[in-house]
Amino acid sequence: MSEIQPNPPPRRRRRRADAERSSAAILEAAIRLLGERPEASMDDIAEAAGVTRQTVYAHYASREVLLGAVVDRATQDALAAIDAAELDQGPAPEALLRFLDASWRTFERFPAIGLQAPHDEQEQHEGVLDRLVGLVRRGQESGDFDRGLHPTWLLAATVALGHAAGNQVSTGRMTNEEASESLKRSVLRLYGV
Repeated sequence: MSEIQPNPPPRRRRRRADAERSSAAILEAAIRLLGERPEASMDDIAEAAGVTRQTVYAHYASREVLLGAVVDRATQDALAAIDAAELDQGPAPEALLRFLDASWRTFERFPAIGLQAPHDEQEQHEGVLDRLVGLVRRGQESGDFDRGLHPTWLLAATVALGHAAGNQVSTGRMTNEEASESLKRSVLRLYGV
């Protein structure tokens, strides 16, 4: 009597790989489209991704869920860029400028996402602020940053200035370059540099 061999799993793997590609295409389309047109619909995103509306909903149950995935991707990208900026190297003011440049590059890739993010803002900024607080303390200890301002105040003010700069770009009042330069100068002044 011969043994019955189980069916090989390649077909299942192919379906899983196809699903992963669809999910990635939807997320990339959402990043691009929502950056250009924050009001883009799920139908618009499906068309841009080259999938059906049903496929979008199979991967992302609602617009809010999809937007949450976009915000998560933006946060991951921001953290990677900030880590690459090596905030623990060199003088604190130079590291602060690298932090701001890295953060701004993320904003340029995800321009309108922050304006519609469904996540709790505290949660959204947590990893970024964890990295910045170490730099703030280092700069205060070295005397490069104002020691009279509480670190949490500097963090909150930095986030507020970043949002203000992003808003200026999103509303067309400033270019990316103008807002980025204004943000850097304002933050340096705030920190007492």
